[in-house]
Amino acid sequence: MTSTVSAADRTIRIASRKSQLALVQTHWVRDRLQESHPSHQFDIHTMSTQGDNILDVALAKIGDKGLFTKELEVRMLNGDADFAVHSLKDLPTHLPEGLILGCITEREDPADALVVHEKHQDKQLDSLPEGAVVGTSSLRRLAQLRHHYPHLSFKDIRGNLNTRLAKLDEGQYDAIILAVAGLERLGMGDRVHQVIPSDVSLHAVGQGALGIECRDDDPEILELLQAIAHPPTTQRCLAERAFLRSLEGGCQVPIGVNTRIEGDQLTLTGMVARLDGQKLIKDSLQGPASNAEQLGEQLANELRNQGATEILEEIFQEIQRGS
Repeated sequence: MTSTVSAADRTIRIASRKSQLALVQTHWVRDRLQESHPSHQFDIHTMSTQGDNILDVALAKIGDKGLFTKELEVRMLNGDADFAVHSLKDLPTHLPEGLILGCITEREDPADALVVHEKHQDKQLDSLPEGAVVGTSSLRRLAQLRHHYPHLSFKDIRGNLNTRLAKLDEGQYDAIILAVAGLERLGMGDRVHQVIPSDVSLHAVGQGALGIECRDDDPEILELLQAIAHPPTTQRCLAERAFLRSLEGGCQVPIGVNTRIEGDQLTLTGMVARLDGQKLIKDSLQGPASNAEQLGEQLANELRNQGATEILEEIFQEIQRGS
């Protein structure tokens, strides 16, 4: 139902997860919008999602459709919130009917970071000792790191960022892999021991950017959000999301990307890997940034022709078996 009340006359309700990182990101969005629209009032409404509440099961075994977004989407569809702030990498590429991706904000560094226990301060990924235990909850990171560093041991790790860091510092892990952007946003950039190069670990689709989801029948909100939209990041992320959507992969499969824009040209690199890391398919395409989504679809087809479909089918079967 289209709103008949103008945005200037109403309190705008922002839906957010309760985690510390989610709140930092949501307050950043609210503050930027408040600066751009000083006559408006923006209120933040928090809630927990399925992904926040189930902490003793690997993400891949729970399922990946809206793990961190569904509850926020229900609130918007019920009319109890006007838009939601997400880490874009958590937002599925297929959104519920009635909701759209209203804008994408300027991206922070999308790279993965190595964070080490104090006893390994003199080490990098390639010099960690054989059998060192590396924590990650991401199948994408797991597959790529197994491919490059088969001598390391990998163990699932769940919980918010502070919980993961505490487990590392307690000695449960020798190192963990986190997103550079999350650490930077929480003021913990000093914990980044090594920024992992893209030739070792391609990042997640949308990593480092925020995606603002809203109803598709609310033009006032859509117009307000354009104040924080970042066109170059938008083009990069639309290419990445089209690549992921075309491969029919969720956020919990080993699909990685890297994008850059030079002039009007966008270069997209994409990767699909087996969970054991023994087979990894990677390729790149370049084309006009204005054709971002077509580039993503084209690269997905290229990887399918190189065997990506078989790899993904194998992974889905392994997950269903509970491996």
